[in-house]
Amino acid sequence: MTYGYWKRYTPVSEIRLKSEKAIAKATKACRDIQPVRVAGRTIASTFWGKSWCKNLEAYSDFSNRLPRGRSYLRNGSVIDLKIESGKVLALVMGSSLYQVEIGIAPVRATRWKSLVKQCTGSIASLVDLLQGKFSKTVMESMCQPESGLFPAPKDIHLNCSCPDWAVMCKHVAAVLYGVGTRLDQEPELLFTLRQVKASDLVTQATEFSATRSKKPVRAKVLDHSLLTDIFDLEIEGAEVSKKNKASAKKRALVPASTGRKL
Repeated sequence: MTYGYWKRYTPVSEIRLKSEKAIAKATKACRDIQPVRVAGRTIASTFWGKSWCKNLEAYSDFSNRLPRGRSYLRNGSVIDLKIESGKVLALVMGSSLYQVEIGIAPVRATRWKSLVKQCTGSIASLVDLLQGKFSKTVMESMCQPESGLFPAPKDIHLNCSCPDWAVMCKHVAAVLYGVGTRLDQEPELLFTLRQVKASDLVTQATEFSATRSKKPVRAKVLDHSLLTDIFDLEIEGAEVSKKNKASAKKRALVPASTGRKL
């Protein structure tokens, strides 16, 4: 009795063993391979990684396939994952070794400018920013659904070499979760993925700090007529007030006193 064509179910233990062998073989051949390791059941533990995973799970388009992806990732099936400008390249072990490529559209220029402007006033310390540290407010802005750096389903283009007919197979789902794990270790890869420069924040923050520290200097200029009255000096090029002119004219009309005879 036949039920059509179904591939033989591959046990988890077998997939793990095949994954480890593939990693060992690639390492021995000096290939640049970057497996995703998950400690325990926690896929992501930092703000960046958790926010990425939470954003994925918010999309109903992905809900049916994501659970299988989590299992695959935890089992060590993602034996290689690289995040580059606008794309994620990965190798996932299943019944065979599959190639996954996920294209991510760049952030619109208008959204990025708005994000940079929004975050500028929230950066507490330029020194921290130069060291790659972000305040909680900045991180929340960057990870905000719809207005932050996370892509929407329409921005994500999925491709896997497996025979699964679904747009999002379990191998692709595992890689998407793997991105969250990778962001735990290198959150700056989010900027690379969305094709924007984190240095724009530093530039804007520097200009903002310079503007705030530059206070207008009030010119302290003494009235020339006041100097004339105090020091009895005529200042070249100075205009003497009408009051001082009148006082000077009055003094000129008084005859000089002569010495008294004894």
